[in-house]
Amino acid sequence: MSFASALFWVCSLTAVLGAIATIAARNPIRNAMGLLLTISSMAGLYLTLNAEFLAATQLIVYAGAVIVLFVFVIMLLGPDASPATDTRGAFPRIAGAVGLGLLSLMLTVFALRASGGPHEMPPARAELGTVEAVGTTIFTKALVPFELVTVLFLAAIVGAVALARGKQKHETVATGTQRGES
Repeated sequence: MSFASALFWVCSLTAVLGAIATIAARNPIRNAMGLLLTISSMAGLYLTLNAEFLAATQLIVYAGAVIVLFVFVIMLLGPDASPATDTRGAFPRIAGAVGLGLLSLMLTVFALRASGGPHEMPPARAELGTVEAVGTTIFTKALVPFELVTVLFLAAIVGAVALARGKQKHETVATGTQRGES
């Protein structure tokens, strides 16, 4: 067994275990750590595909930003915030999850039989997933969508600042602590 094959199986197993931990744990911090394990394992899977840029982006954006955001929200709500203990809807949720899992398994088996079984994938091109390839694609074929996304982000930032300032101004008026009043 080669190193790449071993890395694939280790990352696949830890991704599945992290996903199970994400949905099975009762503590929200442990849910976030399970998601972090899944995201890190996905970055390892990108490395097995020689997509170093995607692996780094996965770690920076998701593990570095999204998980931190989740942990901040959990801390604001309180790490001991427990879900409601209402069990009336437990059976439909469990039955739906089992049904969806069985449907996914049946579709996978059907697709494998229809295609004649698993196939060996051709190796990826050497430049696939590199910084140069992603940059070339963004700035040639996807320039207009890239620029539209930057305008969308700019509008979201301006909107967030406007909402934050408006809320802050409203709170100071309500409490009577505007400038000049003490």
